[in-house]
Amino acid sequence: MCGIFGVYGVRDAAALTQLGLYSLQHRGQESAGIVAVDDARHARVSRAMGLVSEGFGDEEMDALRGPIAIGHTRYSTAGASAIENAQPILARVRRSHIALAHNGNLTNAVELRRDLEDGGAIFSSTMDSEAIVHRIARAHGATPEARVAEALQGVEGAYCLLIVLDDTVLVARDPHGWRPLVMGRLGDGWVFASETCALDIVGAVYEREVQPGEIIAVDAHGLRSVHALPPAPINRCVFEHVYFARPDSAVFSGSVDRSRRALGRQLARECPAPGADIVFAVPDSSNSAALGFADESGTSYELALIRNHYIGRTFIQPTQAGRDAKVKVKYNPVRELLEGKSVVMVDDSIVRGTTTRGLVSLVRGAGAREVHMRVSSAPIISPCYYGIDTPRREELIAAQMTHDELVRHLGVDSLGYLSIDGMLSAMPEGPDGYCHACFSGKYPTATPSEPELLRAGGGAGLSIGIA
Repeated sequence: MCGIFGVYGVRDAAALTQLGLYSLQHRGQESAGIVAVDDARHARVSRAMGLVSEGFGDEEMDALRGPIAIGHTRYSTAGASAIENAQPILARVRRSHIALAHNGNLTNAVELRRDLEDGGAIFSSTMDSEAIVHRIARAHGATPEARVAEALQGVEGAYCLLIVLDDTVLVARDPHGWRPLVMGRLGDGWVFASETCALDIVGAVYEREVQPGEIIAVDAHGLRSVHALPPAPINRCVFEHVYFARPDSAVFSGSVDRSRRALGRQLARECPAPGADIVFAVPDSSNSAALGFADESGTSYELALIRNHYIGRTFIQPTQAGRDAKVKVKYNPVRELLEGKSVVMVDDSIVRGTTTRGLVSLVRGAGAREVHMRVSSAPIISPCYYGIDTPRREELIAAQMTHDELVRHLGVDSLGYLSIDGMLSAMPEGPDGYCHACFSGKYPTATPSEPELLRAGGGAGLSIGIA
C-alpha cells in the first residue's frame, strides 16, 4: 500500500505535495519522494528513506520548484525496502522525461519484466512500477493519454498512477478500481490524491473520484478524460474501509468513519459479549468500530489503551523484527480502567497475531479479569496480490489455526470475528463491487503464476535512462 499525491497548475506545487504526503503518511512509512517540474520543463527529484518529515529539508524543497509536482509515500508489497525502490521514478527519455508514482500491485509484473528484458530493457530497480515506465517510453500514441493507454494494455492487477510526461500530468486507475484515487480543485489548478484527507490539508475542493479504467490528462489546454482501457468488474478493496484509509477520508465515495462505526455495530450484533464492563479500541484505526460496538451493545466506551503517536503503524513495518520491537513501545494500558473488569477489546483485523497476543498480555497485566477479543472484519486467510503485504498464507495466523487454537494462542477468554456478509453489508453503497479475496480466498482475477518472484520484484525506482 502506498500514498500518491499530485498537483498541476499551482505555484509551489512541491510544497503542497509535501503537505499532501503528510496526510498520506499512514499509507507508507518506508520512503518518500517528490518530482517537480518547473516552467522550463526541467524535472527534479528528491527521495529519501523514512518518513516525509525526515526526507525534505529546506535545501531539498528549494530545488523542487515549479507548478507541477507528484509525490509518493511507500510501503513495499513488491521490491525490497531500499532507496533504489523509492518513488516517484524519474526517467530521461529522448530529451524528455517520464515521472511516475504508483499505488497498487501488478499481478503480471514478472511476465511484463521478462518481455521487456528480452527486448533489451535495462531495469534499475526491483519494482513492478518500473515496467510501466518502460512501456510508456516505447509507446507511440499521438497524445500523452494515448501513450499511457497503449502502455497499460495488458497490464494486470491494481494500479493508481500519477504520471508526468514533460508538462502534462496524467492520472490512471485500473479498470477494477481496487485502490482509491480522488481529484480536487485548488484555484485554477488540480490536485490528485489517494484519499480526500490529503485534499483537505491543502485546501482543495473535492471534485470526484477518478473512475475505474479512466485516464485523465491535464496540461495548458485544460483537463481531458478518456476511458481507453477494457472494462472489468469493479473490485474495490474492502480493507481500505476496514483498516488502511484514514477515518476522516471519503473512500470509494463513502465516509470511512461511518462504515467503521457500521462494522462495529454489526460486530456487536453478531458477536455480543454479555456482562462486559467496558469496550475499548486498539487505537487508532479501530476507534470508530469500537464506538459502534459500544453504541449497539450499550456498553461503556473507554480509552483503556493509549497509543504512543511517535511510533508508526506496526502492520506496515517491512520486517517481523520491526513489528515486534515497535509493539513493545507503542501501547500502554490504563490500569484504573481495566483492573478487575471484564473487557471487550476491539481491533479491525488480525493478520499475523503478534501484535494482538502482546496487547492481550498487556491488558491482563493491567488487571483485566476477562478479555474478550472482537474483530471488525472476517478472518484473513489468503494472500493479497493487489497491494497489501500478505504474500504468504503461512504468515496468516487465522489460516494456520482453528478458532479454539486462536483463543488459546492469543490468551483471550473469547474471540469473535465479523462475518464476510456482515462486513460487506457495512460498506458504502451496499455489499456489491468489493474485493474480499484475503478473507474468502475467492480471487476476482487470475493469481500470479510466480508469487515469490512477484514479491521479490516490483514497485518504484531511481532515475533511469531508457534508450
